Amino acid sequence: MSYIVKEIFYTLQGEGFHTGRPAVFCRFASCNLWTGREQDRHRAICKFCDTDFVGTDGVGGGHFRSAEQLADAVEQAWPGGGHENRMVVCTGGEPLLQLDRVLVEALHLRGFYVAIETNGTRPAPDGIDWICVSPKIGAPLLLTSGDELKLVYPQDGGDPEQFEQLDFGSFRLSPMDGPAVRENTAAAVEYCLKRPKWRLNLQTHKFLGIP
Repeated sequence: MSYIVKEIFYTLQGEGFHTGRPAVFCRFASCNLWTGREQDRHRAICKFCDTDFVGTDGVGGGHFRSAEQLADAVEQAWPGGGHENRMVVCTGGEPLLQLDRVLVEALHLRGFYVAIETNGTRPAPDGIDWICVSPKIGAPLLLTSGDELKLVYPQDGGDPEQFEQLDFGSFRLSPMDGPAVRENTAAAVEYCLKRPKWRLNLQTHKFLGIP
């Protein structure tokens, strides 16, 4: 299998359980909920996405003909060559359109802890170390168990309570970014206080100005 990747870069994980942990981000191109092109946003299932995942023009991006080739590129992005505490975050777009067991195994062979950030509409291959699902209201949710459920809040037609019986280790509300981010943050804080099953998720990388 070949893989189409927007970008590969080294930074700190900016949100969720692993906030502050150094990681290589492997951003796969394409998504099943939006083309990524502004002219198509009005018919997207996820209309609030703020990530550029179109094409292969990012740092380290490209077409990779094999899992070995892509795993080598991820390894090259890790500084110093050391194997200690290596982590890769497979994201997108939607990583589970492309991430497969062969690639997971290739990353493990290079010493990486493999995490994904997914919309949960596709099955996950075996062997992934950390599964973070971010449901999108209006899209079918196939992945109903994992390590972390991270819900962008508020979403029209989506009360977080509907996800509380799913099998996840933690539940987090991420205030929707954009012009109303302050109001959305206040609403997320209020919800977490009322229903303490939920924790507030902040995108610290945006505060810090890092990728």
